[in-house]
Amino acid sequence: MSDTGGWTGPDPKDRPDDKTPPAGNPIPPAPPPPGAPYQQQGWGPRPGYGKPGVIPLRPLSVGEILDGAITTMRRHPALVFGSSAVVAVIGAVLQLLASRYLLPDFQTLQNLGPAATDQQIQDAALEALGDTAAVLGVSVIITVLTQTFLSGFLTVVIGKAVLGRPVTFAEAMAEARPRFLPLLGATIIYVIAVGVGSLLCLVPGIWLYTLLGLTTPALVLERAGVGQSLKRSASLVSGSWWRCFGVLVLAGLIASVLAYLIDIPFSLAAGGTDALTGEAVPSGWGALLIIAVGQVISQTIVAPFAANATALLYIDQRMRKEGMDLQLARAAGTA
Repeated sequence: MSDTGGWTGPDPKDRPDDKTPPAGNPIPPAPPPPGAPYQQQGWGPRPGYGKPGVIPLRPLSVGEILDGAITTMRRHPALVFGSSAVVAVIGAVLQLLASRYLLPDFQTLQNLGPAATDQQIQDAALEALGDTAAVLGVSVIITVLTQTFLSGFLTVVIGKAVLGRPVTFAEAMAEARPRFLPLLGATIIYVIAVGVGSLLCLVPGIWLYTLLGLTTPALVLERAGVGQSLKRSASLVSGSWWRCFGVLVLAGLIASVLAYLIDIPFSLAAGGTDALTGEAVPSGWGALLIIAVGQVISQTIVAPFAANATALLYIDQRMRKEGMDLQLARAAGTA
């Protein structure tokens, strides 16, 4: 592996069945006799190759993946939160404009009055439904574009953070920029595949969501093509689908709950609630601006966490299936 060449494929001698112990570590002792404590005589998980960066170089536990995501944010706050904030502001401005000019005016339905005919009510409802669909469509496009950029950029940062190497914005951008266009293509394919699978039946959508969930780090770190990165994700997840599903869902739930808690006071301050409750939706510039500020703050904090956790899950799967821990240790100078 090199800084300029990306993360190379697995070295055959670095496979998990390689019995060569880490440099400087003693040969693992024999297993304890039946019935003896698992940790007797020091028998237990391989000590690994140290911790040059945000994670130890060995197969990770779920807690270590989540902790590594947070540690990366703490060690590179300006880089992580700065890029996340810029992306969140751009997304919020576009969302604000879309909401202000495309959001349906539900007050129109209320002003029809009892004298309104069924046709008038139906026309007003269809117009509101069309405007709502337009807003949702624009929101999806904005989210895909902004989050694709952010995920690709932060994956580069994670790659450096795992090795304990410093990285500047210019360096990370120079490495991530050539990957943005293919990453956008891979993301569109991923979104469409998961969306179609979810429409046909929820189970295929969930299955594809997990199977292709490591596409972004595979494409960015290995500098793979679109099709190759999708296949790499499927290969790495294969045999560990439930574990990968659990980590991705857990990281997503943590991010969603945190974002919701941050958004609550801003939504209350705007004086509006979800239209699905039957109450009025805030449509004035002031209310929409307050909500946008809340979204910027929440996305700045939670988006890096989810992206970091996904990248670390990819690295963990490579360490488990391809002996990537030794390859990383050599790159970090600890083996």
